[in-house]
Amino acid sequence: MNEETEIQHLEPGKKVGLVVVITGNGKGKTTSALGIALRAAGHGMKVCLIQFMKGDIHSGELDSIKRLAPEVELHVKGKGFCGIMGNPYKFPEHRKDAQGALSLAKEKIASGDYDIVILDEINNSLKLKLVDLEQVLGLIDNKPAALHLVLTGRDAHPEVVFRAHTVSEIGEVKHAYRLGIAPQKGIDY
Repeated sequence: MNEETEIQHLEPGKKVGLVVVITGNGKGKTTSALGIALRAAGHGMKVCLIQFMKGDIHSGELDSIKRLAPEVELHVKGKGFCGIMGNPYKFPEHRKDAQGALSLAKEKIASGDYDIVILDEINNSLKLKLVDLEQVLGLIDNKPAALHLVLTGRDAHPEVVFRAHTVSEIGEVKHAYRLGIAPQKGIDY
């Protein structure tokens, strides 16, 4: 871009708080949501990211989000993925943590302090019955009109998809894990 090129700044005629669902069996749902957070931080918007199921393995996103503060804040509320990858915690512990994440989400959504709230892995939490459909629909239906709400995770419920404005499905074409390659730092975590 040369110095004479003027950058156009778009502003919507009417601000609408979108419900965005990022789902599918492919890799990159959280990464896509983090891209939204990164973009929003660049506009000086306030973002709250609540992770429902992650938390038992250190991930690079934990440290990088700290660098986006104060625009982006992260709350890791889970104990990892329920029932897979050798996770030692029982269902009641996962449900208790997910219910705590849900309470925090209600608080952050109602606060009026954020432009975007991202609920990472809430779709998985719903599928696994760590949270209930009525609870998730309540978050969507009762969000402030200008707030953008992003819900990530596999197996998005049809009612959640129906209520969303934008739904992206990330499909797996090929994954290194299926080739016997262990998760790689900076790519997978």
